Amino acid sequence: MTQPNITLVYDHECPVCRNYCQVLSIREAAGSMTILNARDNPPIMREINALGIDMDEGFVLKIGEKFYHGADAIHSLALLSTRSGFFNTLNYQVFRSKNLSRILYPVLKTGRNILLKMLGKSKLDNLKT
Repeated sequence: MTQPNITLVYDHECPVCRNYCQVLSIREAAGSMTILNARDNPPIMREINALGIDMDEGFVLKIGEKFYHGADAIHSLALLSTRSGFFNTLNYQVFRSKNLSRILYPVLKTGRNILLKMLGKSKLDNLKT
Protein backbone atom coordinates (compact mmCIF):
# COMPACT_ATOMS: atom_id res chain seq x y z
CA MET A 1 0.00 0.00 0.00
CA THR A 2 1.40 3.39 -0.94
CA GLN A 3 1.50 6.21 1.54
CA PRO A 4 -0.68 9.25 0.85
CA ASN A 5 0.91 12.53 -0.08
CA ILE A 6 1.01 14.86 2.91
CA THR A 7 1.12 18.63 2.41
CA LEU A 8 1.12 21.34 5.07
CA VAL A 9 0.30 24.90 3.97
CA TYR A 10 1.01 27.72 6.42
CA ASP A 11 1.81 31.43 6.69
CA HIS A 12 5.58 31.90 6.58
CA GLU A 13 5.24 35.52 7.78
CA CYS A 14 4.12 34.30 11.22
CA PRO A 15 7.28 33.47 13.21
CA VAL A 16 5.44 31.02 15.48
CA CYS A 17 3.92 29.19 12.50
CA ARG A 18 7.29 29.13 10.75
CA ASN A 19 9.09 27.73 13.80
CA TYR A 20 6.35 25.15 14.37
CA CYS A 21 6.76 23.89 10.80
CA GLN A 22 10.56 23.82 11.09
CA VAL A 23 10.66 21.67 14.21
CA LEU A 24 7.68 19.42 13.48
CA SER A 25 8.72 15.92 12.58
CA ILE A 26 6.31 13.26 11.35
CA ARG A 27 6.81 9.55 11.74
CA GLU A 28 8.63 7.86 8.89
CA ALA A 29 5.77 5.35 8.61
CA ALA A 30 3.38 8.22 7.80
CA GLY A 31 5.37 9.13 4.73
CA SER A 32 7.01 12.38 3.78
CA MET A 33 5.51 15.81 4.15
CA THR A 34 5.80 18.82 1.87
CA ILE A 35 5.59 22.16 3.66
CA LEU A 36 4.46 25.16 1.61
CA ASN A 37 4.20 28.88 2.29
CA ALA A 38 0.69 30.08 1.40
CA ARG A 39 2.09 33.54 0.56
CA ASP A 40 4.03 32.00 -2.35
CA ASN A 41 0.63 31.06 -3.83
CA PRO A 42 1.53 27.43 -4.58
CA PRO A 43 -0.85 25.52 -6.91
CA ILE A 44 -2.59 23.87 -3.90
CA MET A 45 -3.98 27.31 -3.02
CA ARG A 46 -6.43 26.98 -5.93
CA GLU A 47 -7.91 23.91 -4.21
CA ILE A 48 -7.91 25.61 -0.81
CA ASN A 49 -9.64 28.69 -2.20
CA ALA A 50 -12.17 26.62 -4.16
CA LEU A 51 -13.10 24.85 -0.91
CA GLY A 52 -13.58 28.23 0.79
CA ILE A 53 -10.87 27.55 3.38
CA ASP A 54 -9.72 30.79 5.02
CA MET A 55 -5.98 30.53 5.66
CA ASP A 56 -6.28 33.34 8.23
CA GLU A 57 -8.37 30.95 10.31
CA GLY A 58 -5.63 28.32 10.42
CA PHE A 59 -3.14 26.34 8.45
CA VAL A 60 -4.16 23.50 6.13
CA LEU A 61 -3.04 19.88 6.08
CA LYS A 62 -3.83 17.73 3.07
CA ILE A 63 -3.44 13.98 3.42
CA GLY A 64 -4.15 12.21 0.17
CA GLU A 65 -7.27 13.97 -1.09
CA LYS A 66 -8.60 15.00 2.33
CA PHE A 67 -8.15 18.51 3.72
CA TYR A 68 -7.85 19.38 7.42
CA HIS A 69 -7.99 22.96 8.65
CA GLY A 70 -7.08 24.72 11.88
CA ALA A 71 -7.74 22.59 14.97
CA ASP A 72 -8.35 19.48 12.87
CA ALA A 73 -5.03 20.02 11.09
CA ILE A 74 -3.01 20.44 14.29
CA HIS A 75 -4.74 17.39 15.80
CA SER A 76 -3.92 15.28 12.71
CA LEU A 77 -0.32 16.51 12.73
CA ALA A 78 0.02 15.49 16.38
CA LEU A 79 -1.12 11.98 15.51
CA LEU A 80 1.37 11.81 12.62
CA SER A 81 4.27 13.33 14.55
CA THR A 82 7.21 11.54 16.02
CA ARG A 83 7.48 11.37 19.78
CA SER A 84 11.18 12.23 19.67
CA GLY A 85 12.46 15.45 21.17
CA PHE A 86 10.79 17.82 23.58
CA PHE A 87 8.72 19.75 21.02
CA ASN A 88 7.29 16.75 19.18
CA THR A 89 6.48 14.98 22.44
CA LEU A 90 4.75 18.09 23.80
CA ASN A 91 2.91 18.61 20.50
CA TYR A 92 1.63 15.04 20.65
CA GLN A 93 0.65 15.22 24.33
CA VAL A 94 -1.31 18.46 23.90
CA PHE A 95 -2.92 18.07 20.48
CA ARG A 96 -3.63 14.33 20.33
CA SER A 97 -6.98 15.18 21.92
CA LYS A 98 -9.43 16.49 19.33
CA ASN A 99 -11.37 18.34 22.05
CA LEU A 100 -8.29 20.01 23.51
CA SER A 101 -7.15 20.96 20.00
CA ARG A 102 -10.50 22.67 19.38
CA ILE A 103 -10.22 24.55 22.67
CA LEU A 104 -6.60 25.66 22.26
CA TYR A 105 -6.44 26.41 18.53
CA PRO A 106 -8.50 29.63 18.72
CA VAL A 107 -6.03 30.90 21.34
CA LEU A 108 -3.14 30.13 18.99
CA LYS A 109 -4.94 31.82 16.09
CA THR A 110 -5.58 34.95 18.16
CA GLY A 111 -1.91 35.02 19.15
CA ARG A 112 -0.93 34.75 15.50
CA ASN A 113 -3.18 37.66 14.55
CA ILE A 114 -1.80 39.85 17.34
CA LEU A 115 1.78 38.92 16.42
CA LEU A 116 1.24 39.72 12.72
CA LYS A 117 -0.25 43.09 13.66
CA MET A 118 2.67 43.87 16.01
CA LEU A 119 5.14 42.97 13.24
CA GLY A 120 3.28 45.11 10.69
CA LYS A 121 2.46 42.07 8.54
CA SER A 122 -0.78 41.74 6.60
CA LYS A 123 -3.14 38.81 6.91
CA LEU A 124 -3.17 36.35 4.01
CA ASP A 125 -6.74 37.19 2.92
CA ASN A 126 -6.65 34.32 0.44
CA LEU A 127 -10.44 34.50 -0.03
CA LYS A 128 -10.31 38.27 -0.66
CA THR A 129 -12.98 39.03 1.92
